[in-house]
Amino acid sequence: MMPVLLFQGPCKRENSLRALVTWLTMSAKSAISKEIFAPLDERMLGAVQVKRRTKKKIPFLATGGQGEYLTYICLSVTNKKPTQASITKVKQFEGSTSFVRRSQWMLEQLRQVNGIDPNRDSAEFDLLFENAFDQWVASTASEKCTFFQILHHTCQRYLTDRKPEFINCQSKIMGGNSILHSAADSVTSAVQKASQALNERGERLGRAEEKTEDLKNSAQQFAETAHKLAMKHKC
Repeated sequence: MMPVLLFQGPCKRENSLRALVTWLTMSAKSAISKEIFAPLDERMLGAVQVKRRTKKKIPFLATGGQGEYLTYICLSVTNKKPTQASITKVKQFEGSTSFVRRSQWMLEQLRQVNGIDPNRDSAEFDLLFENAFDQWVASTASEKCTFFQILHHTCQRYLTDRKPEFINCQSKIMGGNSILHSAADSVTSAVQKASQALNERGERLGRAEEKTEDLKNSAQQFAETAHKLAMKHKC
């Protein structure tokens, strides 16, 4: 459901506008996945809405003239094996509800991913391919961060020989492996704690068994002594 902006104060209205932008972006990405990639038996892994940092004037567009448009950089993989990953530029022209596939590169053609600034959240980034170079700014820094994380993980998973270079990226963007290591450390820690608990429980059970054996022996000795005394008095 689309967020409602009516009868709200300035702060709430600003939050609602952000929610509306997020909702529209998510709706657009869902539509792109269904219109552009699903018919080709491809699965879209992620997308980021972008604008060029350096304005590029295009006097004539495929639609028949000049016009405004939204641009998305999309990452997808084929469902058919062997899996092929690709990066596609998708546009939506003003006044149209449909999306158009423009440029496309195989993931193997990606040479460098530049996050611009490793010390702060930045929406700017560059992509360098074998035959192309683009300078972009994402709609938000968080959207860029999410796309970079998916892109980095996809490169690690599907590229075996030549992987692109990720430069000027924040550690959280490259955090796919660290997240996995952190999860592995957590599992290892949990196993160690469980093992320690079992060992301690085993020690307690061992001591309990020893005490039980001692009590058993004491009871047996007491019974033998009582029997001897009873026989003595009987005699």
